[in-house]
Amino acid sequence: MQYDRDGFPIPPAFDPAADRDSFGNGFGWGGGQVQPAPAPAIPGSVPGRQPKTRKRAWLLLLVAAGLVPAVVIPEVMPAVRQGIVEWALERAAVREAGEDVPGAIADLGTALYWHGDDPDLLCMRALLRLEDRDAAGAIEDATQAAMQAPLSPQPARVRALAAVVAGNVGMALADAGMVVDLSAPGDPEALNHRAYIRALVGRELPAALADIERAIATLGEPSPELLDTRGFLLHLLDRQAEAIDQLNLAIDAMQQNRRQLRLLSGRMERSELIRRMRALDRGLAVMLHHRALACAEAGLVEQAAQDGELARKKGFDPARGIF
Repeated sequence: MQYDRDGFPIPPAFDPAADRDSFGNGFGWGGGQVQPAPAPAIPGSVPGRQPKTRKRAWLLLLVAAGLVPAVVIPEVMPAVRQGIVEWALERAAVREAGEDVPGAIADLGTALYWHGDDPDLLCMRALLRLEDRDAAGAIEDATQAAMQAPLSPQPARVRALAAVVAGNVGMALADAGMVVDLSAPGDPEALNHRAYIRALVGRELPAALADIERAIATLGEPSPELLDTRGFLLHLLDRQAEAIDQLNLAIDAMQQNRRQLRLLSGRMERSELIRRMRALDRGLAVMLHHRALACAEAGLVEQAAQDGELARKKGFDPARGIF
């Protein structure tokens, strides 16, 4: 499983079996600060094995038609349930790629009904609900996921982002701290997540800058997302020239990632290409917005206006967690 700049899983990937960090990214999500994720895994499936959705759908039809003896039903129902879960997750991925977020949410609800409460599925639905401008629903799902997996940092990651959208600063900061506490000591993704949440709510900014510097020092070669966090924090600390330098590096690296993805377009399904390209564009939108803010403060009015307009075109939307 791959994660976004804040450690969120990438929801369009629908990878409920993977252990997390970005939503988020993901859809990350850190407001579009995301990286492409591998093809989805299905709860209970065997890695590397293709889903047998058609076969299991036939089993379900046979049971419904009464063609399978009652004594056999207990034997086939696990396969039937697994088939329904696979089908629901596959359809959710297609719907999300087609920007039918409410439909994807409904399909994840079907998967949860047949699979049972699963923290990863709940976190994925929470991120979809956040994109659908339902921050309260996202918090509810993330809270339920935390009850199911109290030692996992993933529910706290998702809930922190939803809390920012809902305007609950206390919850956002508490959950960001919990992510660091539940992660390995010095984990750069956890540190980046806490730094970015602090930046979004405008609190504890010197400590946030220390977090991101520590994360970058741990990795050595910073990702575009970490450079963006550093640049955004420098802007908030009124160090505009340094902020613009960092954001330039972040944007250039993200555009390079985008060009590399286009070179692979002939080797993946169209829906997967759309999903990954959208994730990169949302990440780029956030970075452009940050540079627009820094340029405006530095008196670069024309550049600020250009960046702000391009950020909106690429999907920047705080109400949907894309910030």
